[in-house]
Amino acid sequence: ILITDLAGPQGATARFRFVVPGLLPEEDASADMQAICDSYALPRTEGMVPAPQQIVITFADRALPFGEPAPDAVQFFEAYSLQDGSCIWELF
Repeated sequence: ILITDLAGPQGATARFRFVVPGLLPEEDASADMQAICDSYALPRTEGMVPAPQQIVITFADRALPFGEPAPDAVQFFEAYSLQDGSCIWELF
């Protein structure tokens, strides 16, 4: 799911949400999230108006309504700034 109608702290933000069945809280998904930002999300932001200043990648163990609390769900979030055609990880 791509969400672009909510601004982030840096301005326009493109949010990409993925369902990952079986996702476990102790997993380290950072390498997968970086790869998805670079190879999947970044190309899909080309030509967006306004141009996003940030990409947020979300993994969840199930489909969840955006912005609603789900304390029993496993979710990971990573934010990336866009520099020179690359996703640069930011502390989220």
